[in-house]
Amino acid sequence: MSKKKEQITVLGATGSIGVNTLDVIARHLDKYQVFALTAHQNLQLLKEQCLKFQPKYAVITDSQKVVLLKEALAAHNLETQVLSTIDDLNMVASHAQVDTVMAAIVGAAGLLPTLAAVKAGKKVLLANKEALVMSGSIFMQAVKEHGATLLPIDSEHNAIFQCLPEHFVSGGIQSCGIENIVLTGSGGPFLDKPLTEFTSITPDEACAHPNWDMGRKISVDSATMMNKGLELIEACWLFDVKPADIEVVLHPQSIIHSMVRYQDGSVLAQMGNPDMRTPIAHALAFPERIEVGVASLDFMQISQLTFDKPCFKRYPCLKLAIEAINQGGNMLATLNAANEVAVEAFLNKQIGFSQISAVIQQTLSQTGYAGVADLEAVLVADKAARQLAQQIMTEIQK
Repeated sequence: MSKKKEQITVLGATGSIGVNTLDVIARHLDKYQVFALTAHQNLQLLKEQCLKFQPKYAVITDSQKVVLLKEALAAHNLETQVLSTIDDLNMVASHAQVDTVMAAIVGAAGLLPTLAAVKAGKKVLLANKEALVMSGSIFMQAVKEHGATLLPIDSEHNAIFQCLPEHFVSGGIQSCGIENIVLTGSGGPFLDKPLTEFTSITPDEACAHPNWDMGRKISVDSATMMNKGLELIEACWLFDVKPADIEVVLHPQSIIHSMVRYQDGSVLAQMGNPDMRTPIAHALAFPERIEVGVASLDFMQISQLTFDKPCFKRYPCLKLAIEAINQGGNMLATLNAANEVAVEAFLNKQIGFSQISAVIQQTLSQTGYAGVADLEAVLVADKAARQLAQQIMTEIQK
């Protein structure tokens, strides 16, 4: 008797993580079946994905494109049901027939459907770091209460996960003989660019990452190293460690994706070519390993592996993220919201590259600390920070 295929919902199917996830699935159609695909506004790609994978549901949250997607799929006699609301996102993430959810919606928009999957006890492959950054303890408590399985997709967190001992218990790094966690980052496209030239950086330059092929928002976050700051916060929640237990190290080659340093002097590192299909496949098939078309490292072709300490003058956003996790409470949702607003404005050429950190810093400094006891408090902090960041940008633009 053939084994039942794993039913998968891909939240954010048209983004870089979603596309890579579907590439992995396409190589193993004997194991996996797409249950639902979601996107915000990339109608053409979502249509092509639906035609190829024929999911039961497709959700496009740009309401103006719902009818167009329905007509396009109907023209091919496809029975995929087209939906559009946040409730629909939550439904396809928590549906009884779904086994696994790839949570790859970028930004705060991914929080609610990812939490819906967690509360339904699904296996959640977490690529949406903002969900943890915003709701931290609330999110992890939901994972515990509802028996969900949470597996990290970010290459750094997936690397850490692979380097931890099998008997690892959250919050117990010392009891497992661990000294600390080393979180690596490439430094982005401006690692060696003179600081005096930062004011003239364009969106296209910021999105031209030297090693990774990512969406524009994440690419800008990599250029400012806010991405690394968000990853540090995510790692604190995922592995229940303190910020002081994590060391951020610049590693321009992106060959070592992160490391775990042990008390006996050992350092375990997870290495591989910079291809997101590797961590996706690791989490999707866990604890098994599957082939996904990623070439193994050829050590004869690696000229050098270098490491350096990040400079906060070059990467002020990293410092702001560290300060936010040390403060906690509403400051984490505030950090994330202000960053999303500032990055969008930069991509739309409304503010300069160096002003991204200025908007975030001013938003944080003008926000009073408050505890967040529930999801409603997180969403209130997120909304307030967005409004404040917009006001600050208006002043900057005058």
